[in-house]
Amino acid sequence: MNIEQLKSRIEAVLFITARAISPDEIATILDEETETIEEAMLELIADYSSRSGALEIDDENGYILQVKEEHMDLVELLCPVDLKPAVLRTLSVIALKEPIRQTDLKELRGSNAYEHVQELVEKELISKTRDKNGRSFNLKTTPKFREYFKLKGDTRSLAKILEIDKGIKDDEITNKS
Repeated sequence: MNIEQLKSRIEAVLFITARAISPDEIATILDEETETIEEAMLELIADYSSRSGALEIDDENGYILQVKEEHMDLVELLCPVDLKPAVLRTLSVIALKEPIRQTDLKELRGSNAYEHVQELVEKELISKTRDKNGRSFNLKTTPKFREYFKLKGDTRSLAKILEIDKGIKDDEITNKS
């Protein structure tokens, strides 16, 4: 395989994985020597650097194909939500038990739930309003949440779709006070 073919195959690996990947992993996938991959990667990085495209290869923690910083506004506009698994799990609890008090959420998800709530509020996926006694907040999903996940109706339909509510009492899903 010549260097141009190898660079094309590496580019395909970077595109498909969409995460930082080590030269050893690429070498294993492509059945090549790690040193050969590293040499081709240097050329590929130089290729991307020399053109004025929107993509670049970052090599901070392995190699990843990504959109250049100056185009991130487009990424946020077209793909507005990128949630870590822990934040997504917190969002799932909120959606299934909404409205849920933030203190109850903390009991279910731990103290990191506060950071997750802040991120979800910033991304406009949940709303946060003071409860009656003013000691906690009530959390519930927003129209943006339903739009993003393409849901029609309430989150009960989501629970039914995912068959999550088996064994969960109706009052546990709709109200947790």
